Formats: sequence, structure tokens, C-alpha cells
Amino acid sequence: MKSPVAEGEALVSTDPISFLGNVNPNTGIIQNHALEGASISGKVLVFPVGVGSTVGTYVLINLAEKGLAPKAIIQREADTVTLIGAVVAEIPLIHKAIPDPLTVIETGDWVRVNSEKGIIEVEKRKGA
Repeated sequence: MKSPVAEGEALVSTDPISFLGNVNPNTGIIQNHALEGASISGKVLVFPVGVGSTVGTYVLINLAEKGLAPKAIIQREADTVTLIGAVVAEIPLIHKAIPDPLTVIETGDWVRVNSEKGIIEVEKRKGA
């Protein structure tokens, strides 16, 4: 992995995300989802679990090759599709964090992760 440490603005969904059905593979823009129109590019993407086809793994890898992937991923429970995509694309991923990141992190917060040590640091942003 390039680096287990990444930081950026959080983009948070309480709903599962399918990289195949919910992320435009050419732009990194979320579609057909509550976060419709938001870009995952350069964000720390926080969501409960990935869903959908194994093709989602390739979507995540291709987004990384285009420079459109998230800087890091935080999940309540890692799923195989997202995990494999993150490993191959060298995107830091943390899951099963305590407390539940979905109860602490909000869209717009500044988040720093160290996936090697399992550390998540959150800087709350007012008005986020």
C-alpha cells in the first residue's frame, strides 16, 4: 500500500452503496442514491456496507486509476467487493470501528485515518 494514512473531507451515507449501481464509473459521482450528485473523489467515504455485483470491485479500481477514487473508506462492516477493490487500488479502509463512525462522523467533517493502526481522527466542522 502506498500509505495507510489518508485524510480528507467526509462524505457520509447511512445507506449501503453499490459501486456498480450507485457510482458513475467515469466521474465518481453518486447516482440513484440518497447522495445523488455528490462526488466520492478525494473524500473519506463513510458508509455501512457495500452491496451489489463483484463488478463494483473493478469500478473502484478503475476510479483509482483515473484519480477519482475516495482517499479512504470507512465502513461499519467491510464487504468483499469494497475490501478487494480498496486493497488492489491501495485505498486505506477501516471497518468495525468503535464507536460506530456513522454516529460520530458527518458529511463535511475533516477525517484522518491510519488503516494500519485502525485509528480514525475526526475534526468536526461547524455548518457541515
